[in-house]
Amino acid sequence: MITLHDVHKQGSEAVKTAVLAFGARHPLNNAVRDARPDWDQAEQHFTLLIETIMGTASPQHSAAATVRRAENEAIGFLLSVSNLPNYRCPICVMRQAPTVSPRPTLETT
Repeated sequence: MITLHDVHKQGSEAVKTAVLAFGARHPLNNAVRDARPDWDQAEQHFTLLIETIMGTASPQHSAAATVRRAENEAIGFLLSVSNLPNYRCPICVMRQAPTVSPRPTLETT
């Protein structure tokens, strides 16, 4: 699977800008404005994004083709959100969402 570093290294200027913007959405220190990116976290979230996209793919193609399509979609996603000022990483949002308590059942009432 392609890494965020590889995407930056191999991509066009627009792709490089999108990768840097994605990294900036994962600061090492949330308390400091313009903190350096946490590239480990950004890399993990990029991988999870690819895996999430792969999970929605139809199984009619080879595994390699599915991975490549998911990678391309993830790169396209980075490009589409790179210049949105208040955009948050969807993996960060999912992890910060409050957990929902299960509904009470007859056994628990």
